[in-house]
Amino acid sequence: MGAASQNRTPDTQIFRDVFNASPIGIAVENLEGQPLFVNPAFCSMLGFSEEELRGKHCVEFSPPEDAEKDWALFQQLRAGAIDHYQLEKRYFRRDGSLVWGRLSISLLNSRPSPLVVAMVEDITDKRTAEEEVRASEERLRLAQQVAGIGTFERNVQTGVVTWTPEMESLYGLPPGGFGQTHAAFENLIYPDDRARVIKLVDGALKTGQPMMGEWRVLWPDGSIHWIAGRWQVFMNEAGKPFRVVGANMDVNGRKRTEEALLEVNSSLEAQAALLQSREELLKIFVKHVPAAVAMLDRDMRYLQVSDRWCADFSLDSSQLLGRSHYEIFPDLPDRWKPLHRRALAGETLRAEEDRWDRAGGTTWSRWEIRPWQSLDGLPGGILIFSEDITRRKQIEESLLEIPRRLIDAQEQERTRIGRELHDDIGQRLALLAVELQQLHEDRLILPKVRSRMGELQKQTVEIAADIQSLSHELHSAKLQYLGIAGAMIGFCREFGEQQKVEINFQTHDMPSPVLPDTALCFFRVLQEALHNAAKYSGVRHFEVRLWGTSDEIHLTVSDSGAGFDREGTKETHGLGLISMEERLRLVNGTLSIEAHPKRGTTIHARVPFVSGSDSMRAAG
Repeated sequence: MGAASQNRTPDTQIFRDVFNASPIGIAVENLEGQPLFVNPAFCSMLGFSEEELRGKHCVEFSPPEDAEKDWALFQQLRAGAIDHYQLEKRYFRRDGSLVWGRLSISLLNSRPSPLVVAMVEDITDKRTAEEEVRASEERLRLAQQVAGIGTFERNVQTGVVTWTPEMESLYGLPPGGFGQTHAAFENLIYPDDRARVIKLVDGALKTGQPMMGEWRVLWPDGSIHWIAGRWQVFMNEAGKPFRVVGANMDVNGRKRTEEALLEVNSSLEAQAALLQSREELLKIFVKHVPAAVAMLDRDMRYLQVSDRWCADFSLDSSQLLGRSHYEIFPDLPDRWKPLHRRALAGETLRAEEDRWDRAGGTTWSRWEIRPWQSLDGLPGGILIFSEDITRRKQIEESLLEIPRRLIDAQEQERTRIGRELHDDIGQRLALLAVELQQLHEDRLILPKVRSRMGELQKQTVEIAADIQSLSHELHSAKLQYLGIAGAMIGFCREFGEQQKVEINFQTHDMPSPVLPDTALCFFRVLQEALHNAAKYSGVRHFEVRLWGTSDEIHLTVSDSGAGFDREGTKETHGLGLISMEERLRLVNGTLSIEAHPKRGTTIHARVPFVSGSDSMRAAG
């Protein structure tokens, strides 16, 4: 058995009894780094038997670079400079693979023969997850840089424009070099394009519709670059723009490719007599163009593809040339085939964005199809230019998702506060009211004090009732259990009693079931509309009507009071109306307001009706 057997001392038996049941790998070593005992968890972690591990030196457990760090600290431990240390290192398994462990070393020097206890926790999964996260973050960062995408936000009222650092890079500016005004942005646009971009921006501000465009930018170094932009204008309840959000991306390469295509076509037409084969020249061009381009013949067989085309679709040119486009992509949307036929007949077609639902996920692309002519003047086939804009669409969807997340967070906070008011503060007030009532009934208390106790008890009951009403406004369980109509009836009754107003509620022809998001949206619109009416209308009677048609659900809240000037709502209850509009937009609904000074107000909300079964089919 040799030295390994001689190292078995009565002390190691003590350690064996204590450490054998531990799920963490444990080894007891002497000051030479020789294992005297290893527990079953350590053996299982590395795949060696206890005898095999005791026959190794501690530096043999790990790759040289890891063992070197460990041994340097071990020397400090031996010298008495430290009495413990920790580090993360790799360990060899019996099969040669590596696992990560978190090593904790402690010196036991309160004994005649000092020993070292090494505890090793398997952190392979943790390190692997960390590496995957780091790799994912790096891929995302590189993807954003490669895509050349930046985002911005403009406050129309204050005039402040906020850019991300990527935006400054797109416009050739140093960090912090943007002036944060719309005028500063306009000054960066190439002079010949400036009027067109200003017209696009003004059109979006007037209509509130999403807008897109492309323009050239004059960098400070004098170079010209192409930018593509998409933006969304948000309007307030008065129909005026108050916020603009959007994204810009670098399309310089694509525009250069398009210009090259036009130049090649022009050159081909001018030099046709000097060329034996326009087709061969096109093949050379397509092969080396820095964009995703494919050249196909009349039968939709590949004649040539660019390197970018191959990279985007993870294919080699040898897999494409000579084969049918429809054979390569059997899942191609059927709607594209008529477009190919139209291009083969001589048309040039393009799409700013198009969706392709594939087995591996949804891909968004911007494409153009144009015919190329043979020497006989007839279309010899088509050129397909494709730009993958999936990343851009994901960013746009993320921007549009922000209001939904804010409203979801608001609802969660309403629920939390409502429950705390009801379950905690409300209950405590109720107990306080009971105690005050008991004191009020105590005959030993002076009459004047007893009278005051009664007043306090009455005030406490009223406060408790108000808190209960507020908790129901913040989070109404009735919406879940009674449905939209029942919850609205209950709210109108409670609101009327609390505000001392009269509310006439009518409902008819309501479809069932109403989706939860739609029901919650209408409930919040009703709350906001009634609060505004009670506060600003100057009357004490309101009409609420909820009804449905075959394709829509409607809610109106009306009064015959003071009305209001839509232009003045920004200073009063404008944010409430903005909140209503934003909630309705998230369920594809709309809000209309009929209001005139001293002639009353009607709030009209409408949302398309989608049944629960339709929603499930759409999700599937």
